Amino acid sequence: MTASSKASFSGSQRGFTLVEIAIVLVIIGLLLGGILKGQEMITQAKIKNIINDFNGLAAAVYSYQDRYRALAGDDLQAGTRWTGTVAGTGNGIWTCSVGYNTVLAAAPTAADECNLFWQHLRLAGFVPGQTAGAPGGQQPNNAVNGIVGVQTAGMGFQSNIVCSSNLPDKVAIAVDTQMDDGISGNGQIRGQLQSAPNENVASAASAYAETGTNQYLICKNL
Repeated sequence: MTASSKASFSGSQRGFTLVEIAIVLVIIGLLLGGILKGQEMITQAKIKNIINDFNGLAAAVYSYQDRYRALAGDDLQAGTRWTGTVAGTGNGIWTCSVGYNTVLAAAPTAADECNLFWQHLRLAGFVPGQTAGAPGGQQPNNAVNGIVGVQTAGMGFQSNIVCSSNLPDKVAIAVDTQMDDGISGNGQIRGQLQSAPNENVASAASAYAETGTNQYLICKNL
């Protein structure tokens, strides 16, 4: 083997230097850090959106009561105030065929006050959305593709409540912690482990467990 061929063979087997390996590791670390930071920012945005849903809806409920001296969805005068809707019973609570997650095939009726709630708020201009037919009573989606709805009682509450479904465990826990006490069975916010999407509200809350896969329905009293 000649000297030139030895040099060529030796050059073809040259490996990475420590500096090159260090640069690659730094780049990989930066990419992983950026991904993790981006995921955390997305989670924080979802938490903020859920909190804003609760606060914004409470403000809409109280504003409607201030303006009309009635509870949206339960308003006795809504049928004469606006065409295309019906009145509620006026008893201060929501009467619903199922609950916060009632699905309609047609415009809400007096038996569907949990859906009339949304139609009345939209007709009054407190929340956006279509007002006619079944869409008029449709509950809006939250930031995790669950729904935001209202009903009376459930999860240990005897009051009117607003609920938000399909929340990932860390989002549900963070919302409860930031708005209340972080304990699922106490306070103004309570949580329920879901076994199916948009599950009905149970009679009692269940403990939080952050597994990375659990989803919760959380409700807040009004």
